[in-house]
Amino acid sequence: MSRLIQARSSLSRFWSVASSRNVRFLSTESNKTDEPFKVEEAETVNMPPPPTEKLLVLGGNGFVGSHICKEALDRGLTVASLSRTGRSSIQDSWANSVIWHQGNLFSTDSWKDALKGVTSVISCVGGFGSNSHMYKINGTANINAIRAASEEGVKRFVYISAADFGIANYVLQGYYEGKRAAETELLTRYPYGGIILRPGFIYGTRRVGSMKLPLGVIGSPLEMILQRAKPLSQIPLVGPLFTPPVNVTAVAKVAVRAATDPVFPPGVIDVHGILRYSQQRSV
Repeated sequence: MSRLIQARSSLSRFWSVASSRNVRFLSTESNKTDEPFKVEEAETVNMPPPPTEKLLVLGGNGFVGSHICKEALDRGLTVASLSRTGRSSIQDSWANSVIWHQGNLFSTDSWKDALKGVTSVISCVGGFGSNSHMYKINGTANINAIRAASEEGVKRFVYISAADFGIANYVLQGYYEGKRAAETELLTRYPYGGIILRPGFIYGTRRVGSMKLPLGVIGSPLEMILQRAKPLSQIPLVGPLFTPPVNVTAVAKVAVRAATDPVFPPGVIDVHGILRYSQQRSV
């Protein structure tokens, strides 16, 4: 018992002496005292801003294409358009912010420069006529564009295709065969960055020369009715005739999002998907 008391007494004296001499037990050198830890301010590095995304709209001076150009500009993108006529006749102020290219998709050399610096492409190219002409415009022209964009290293490609309309597919055989051929090429070249939008009738205010046709007068009520009649679209042969129309602004909104959002799912988006995505808030 006496030894234990003596040990505690000796230990107390040791700590007392150590405290009075300001001993540094954590110091690695006996002849140096610890210095306060200093934190130096990190050097500020001037990083360049992230590169601006550049969108090329094929057929940007058309009904759907012009709405896509405007939507993309509203989102802060650099926007270029390629068409056979070049500059659009649209007099709205936003049109002055678009880079207008003139070229022919059947002659890659005539428009290859338009792909420089482009990160994504949206194609609105299409048309009607004889079966051979429709296949050429809807199919071959878009296939050429998809291949050129892929070879140039463009990241994403969105194709405005068309919904099936059952019996109408046989009447417009060249139109739909061309569309589906372009879709196949897109999914082959862009398995992760290729998006196909298949709207039905697209309505909005369409310019025909100096006239404006308010197609929404018919399209908007039909859209509201046919959205609630989705089961009817499953009826064989005539079911596709119940595909609801879609507003051109909705198509433009989803197309631009698909072209710029890296997590937007690749593949085919039908009219109901277009309507659903258009109602979502953009990131």
